[in-house]
Amino acid sequence: MAQPLELRACALQSLLEPDPAAKTAGVAALAAAHAAGHWTVDSEADLAAPAGIPGRPARPELVPPRMVGRRSMATVEGRAMLVHALAHIEFNAVNLALDALWRFPGMPPDYYTDWLRVASEEALHFNMLRAHLATLGCQYGDFTAHDSLWEMVEKTSGDLVARMALVPRTLEARGLDAIPPLRAKLAQAGDLEAAAILDVLLRDEVGHVEIGNRWYLGLCAQQGLEPVSTYAELALRYRAPVPKGPFNIAARRQAGFTEAELARFT
Repeated sequence: MAQPLELRACALQSLLEPDPAAKTAGVAALAAAHAAGHWTVDSEADLAAPAGIPGRPARPELVPPRMVGRRSMATVEGRAMLVHALAHIEFNAVNLALDALWRFPGMPPDYYTDWLRVASEEALHFNMLRAHLATLGCQYGDFTAHDSLWEMVEKTSGDLVARMALVPRTLEARGLDAIPPLRAKLAQAGDLEAAAILDVLLRDEVGHVEIGNRWYLGLCAQQGLEPVSTYAELALRYRAPVPKGPFNIAARRQAGFTEAELARFT
């Protein structure tokens, strides 16, 4: 019988993979092994951080956010640029889920399987968007992109509480607010297939943010930290972006934000 896969070590291997197709295939294989029960959580293993994290292709060229091009939704190129930007976010989201999975030892098994679920769903999102991009005559890497999401992953690499506070429940939670108006723009432009993909993204992102919220609140309770004031301190320490409205309060509530936190957005 084959040796069970070690979740954290395999996640690190996928994180280091630069080719998007191979990375997402590796995540799918790991998720399938998990579903079949052919896995073990190497939660106490001391895995050193190698060079080359995260693995990613030579393109797209990474530029400051202000230099990422934008075009009208009335043109095919404009819609392709938007779909490309979303695909890049999802590719980064695959990497951040893999990083959350491998980097932090000593957590309960549910922590690792939660982040494997996130990686698997983000990989599916990326492949859906990449396939749709091809129908618009483009491929991933054809346009510039920015690296803001991964920059926060790097900042919080030594602090799991900060990682849960500032990546899933801050940066990823912005998607809960941004997806509905983007979906409306794509539907108005006649791209109903892209709009349907965004419906899947919003549904799944609620669950991803909920995972971040659940582990953040659990870690705060375990360490005797008050969640709201701790979040404010972490956001200041790590220079997290301040969320800007309008906010999708219903989705944020569904994703596990407390009423005390939601009061900041109303």
